[in-house]
Amino acid sequence: MPLSDQRVAELNALCRTFRRSVITQLHRIQTGHPGGSLSVCEILTVLYFEKARVDATNPCDPLRDRILLSKGHAAPMLYRILAEKSFFPLGDLERLRQFGCHLQGHPCTEGTPGVELPSGPLGIGLSAGLGKAIALRLDHNPARVYVVLGDGELNEGTVWEAAMSGAKFRLDHVTAIVDRNRVQLDGTSDEIMPLDDLAAKWAAFGWQVICCDGHDVRALDAAIDAAHAVQGRPAVILADTVKGKGVSFMEGKSLWHGNPISDSQYQTAMAELGGDGR
Repeated sequence: MPLSDQRVAELNALCRTFRRSVITQLHRIQTGHPGGSLSVCEILTVLYFEKARVDATNPCDPLRDRILLSKGHAAPMLYRILAEKSFFPLGDLERLRQFGCHLQGHPCTEGTPGVELPSGPLGIGLSAGLGKAIALRLDHNPARVYVVLGDGELNEGTVWEAAMSGAKFRLDHVTAIVDRNRVQLDGTSDEIMPLDDLAAKWAAFGWQVICCDGHDVRALDAAIDAAHAVQGRPAVILADTVKGKGVSFMEGKSLWHGNPISDSQYQTAMAELGGDGR
């Protein structure tokens, strides 16, 4: 069932709050990855607040859906959303990336409820997700697996080995979502390692390909529904996004893959995002 206008407004309001909060936290600690956190915002918001079956009161529920953030540098946005879902107190974000805090620079399952996979090294998430999916099948468990990848991460050969396996084992309860922001650490994806026709690549590996606007919550909701309807093979959603979405001086700039935010830049970002961050 399509999202109502009211629900779209609610999800968009959450995304605005999350963006303000993440920029505020990264400015305060002067470290972290703003660009990829902002680009993945709507993807994670729709998953956690609309599509996936997760419950903070029972984070190890065997029937929960598994959401794996393979692009682990976007951890600040994941943590902000997990806190909003009450997996841990919102105040924990004040110690983001600090020694001894469970909110590490990249997600870790140790001490962080809601995190399904440690994802510091890029390229491992899809393989891990397929392993979880096979285990779920063997257990006759109806849970679904979602793997969120960056497009720069697709330079890793392990991703394509996993893609072959997903098709071979007909894992139709797996949905990969590519945060297609076209920018990575050192430049654009085309400059570093061109992906060319990415939809054709995934199709050639046997996946059902669905394309959508990755900042349109209604489009993402419909794309995930379409992925759920696929039978006999896994689906991948190519979500067209903007690195640093919502902050003009960050948008599309590889500098903001990971760069400290100055006081003046913070003020500009807050003015554009419409708030003081919470």
